[in-house]
Amino acid sequence: MKLPEGNRRRERDKRPATREPQPIRPATRVPLKKLLRVSSIACGIQFGWALQLSLLTPYVQELGIPHAWSSIIWLCGPISGFFVQPLVGHMSDRCKSRFGRRRPFIVAGACSIIVSVLVVGHSADIGWLFGDRGSTKVGAITAFVLGFWLLDGANNMTQGPCRALLADLTGKDHRRTRVANAYFSFFMAVGNILGFATGSYSGWFKIFPFTVTSACDPNCANLKSAFYLDVIFIIFTTYISITAANEEPLNLNHQLSEERHGQSSHETQEAFFWELFGTFRYLPGPVWIVLLVTALNWIGWFPFLMFDTDWMGREIYRGEPNEGKNYDFGVRMGAFGLMLNSLFLGITSVFMEKLCRKLGAGVVWGISSIIMSLCFASMLVITAIVKNMNIEDDYQPPTGVVVASLIVFAILGIPLAITYSVPYALVSARIESLGLGQGLSMGVLNLAIVVPQILVSLGSGPWDQLFGGGNAPSFYVAAIAAFSSGLIAILAIPRSRTDQLKVHQ
Repeated sequence: MKLPEGNRRRERDKRPATREPQPIRPATRVPLKKLLRVSSIACGIQFGWALQLSLLTPYVQELGIPHAWSSIIWLCGPISGFFVQPLVGHMSDRCKSRFGRRRPFIVAGACSIIVSVLVVGHSADIGWLFGDRGSTKVGAITAFVLGFWLLDGANNMTQGPCRALLADLTGKDHRRTRVANAYFSFFMAVGNILGFATGSYSGWFKIFPFTVTSACDPNCANLKSAFYLDVIFIIFTTYISITAANEEPLNLNHQLSEERHGQSSHETQEAFFWELFGTFRYLPGPVWIVLLVTALNWIGWFPFLMFDTDWMGREIYRGEPNEGKNYDFGVRMGAFGLMLNSLFLGITSVFMEKLCRKLGAGVVWGISSIIMSLCFASMLVITAIVKNMNIEDDYQPPTGVVVASLIVFAILGIPLAITYSVPYALVSARIESLGLGQGLSMGVLNLAIVVPQILVSLGSGPWDQLFGGGNAPSFYVAAIAAFSSGLIAILAIPRSRTDQLKVHQ
């Protein structure tokens, strides 16, 4: 008996038999205005991320956790990403809510972000209620860690369905997919700029004087006030995004068929874990290359994201947490540098789609990774210059050193824009033929991001201590990993047909 065409194709290509249930989609091409509105939630999410990246490593040290252990706190991000994002992606692929597949998870994630930032912002006050009075604030650290873990889980819960929703809307239009990811990257840049600008300003406690308490000094009150602003921002952008999507429920015929077969929620979750890890044996070579480049890329990025402002406070301003003003001033200057970084990120996002069409996504990604490596090497040179200076009691770093550091931070915004966009577009286009849901596809890519982050979180503190402390040893590893990822991207990622598509009329 002759097999139907779909079965013959599946047998020939050895694709997974489980395919994504398809919602009802409009035949017309999705307007760019709609993609812009849906992407806007990235601005609210990244506003909180910016505060987290710029202020929370210094803050956790002020609570009493040593620098060597501060990277362990960041372990929660990759661990939650390892489980939360693939699980939420899979569940959203099969969600039967009348509000759509992705939007219920986006709203739930946004609500979780609000709860978590309020816990983190009030961690000192919570610790005070539980008796914190010494230099090491055990209650505050406990509240902070719980809020921090919830925040990372909530961010992963929100970002995955957001990117999957954009992939749903663009469908097989790969140019629209790249545009949608560029929009997402652009709004991440806007959120970063606003978040880092908020983090670099030291007078929020004067605008919100009620944030200063017996347990919370002006530095703590600034963090708390910034998170209040984050709550307002995430509510606003979430509303804009979910009202623009107009998702349709899953096809009712699929739902009835599934109910007839008696598939339970427990069976669905078992299928999820089987699918997620079983998927790897079906991945073609180009997808494996993308995952390898992504992993090396994030070995480069994660030390910088953990220690950027701490590097400015320690290595450039030669300060220590809770000892004088140099460290706090350096942290705020680092936040200003990250704001410049986000400005370059936003500008790059605007031109990214044209660059990818002209040069190919792999080449653009590779060049950006080499630029990233050179920036990390420059940070090591700057660190060595400052270390050889004579340090006096009233030490202030030379203007040239500060300017050079800010320039490095700004230039790093270019490869960061590529990292936030190109890998997602490449995986979305290349994994589509396997018949996986976009949510599960993003989960597969996410594994290539979170596993390196786990390794860096566990190893960077002991690695830094092994070579005398500070942040320089981690940046050595970051520079080598980034350079390696750049070479592999340029030499091994083929320029696909979708990279060469012309602008549609």
